[in-house]
Amino acid sequence: MTYRTKTYIAGDWTGDKDAVDKLYQWNESKHWSLSFTDAHELTQARDGSLNCSIKASLAKRFDVSKTFVLIVGENTNTVRSGACQYCNSYNSWNQSCARGKSVDYRSYIEYECEKAVRDGLKIVVLYNAATVNKTKCPEVVKNTGTHTAMCYRENGQLYWDYPAVKNAIG
Repeated sequence: MTYRTKTYIAGDWTGDKDAVDKLYQWNESKHWSLSFTDAHELTQARDGSLNCSIKASLAKRFDVSKTFVLIVGENTNTVRSGACQYCNSYNSWNQSCARGKSVDYRSYIEYECEKAVRDGLKIVVLYNAATVNKTKCPEVVKNTGTHTAMCYRENGQLYWDYPAVKNAIG
């Protein structure tokens, strides 16, 4: 029997790296500890791997996760990385995989969101902004779980909102 004890972090790791880094900083800090164990420590997939191989690796991380945290930023809904049509093994002429794998047009983010819902994980959606804007959130988790802004605005400045994030993650 596998126990689900880890937290799975997802998001646009390029466009929202600042928010991802802040989440890890809070988790590793003695003062700001969020106290989650990262599912990404379980297995690693190389950037040169096939998209289907990377998704298989992600599935193993989901198998030990109880919480799914999605960081939503400006491009979360438009990121296409992970879709088969961007893989070198994809044959666009007959829309098939040259390696005999099944074709999946979902991005990594779409795959992760759908898997989190299907697996019944606790879902936390954190917005890399001072407001919650569900139009930027993938449809499958738009009305699921807890949605929280990672920042707040004060005197025209944006600040990270640790208490809000800690409360959302639990």
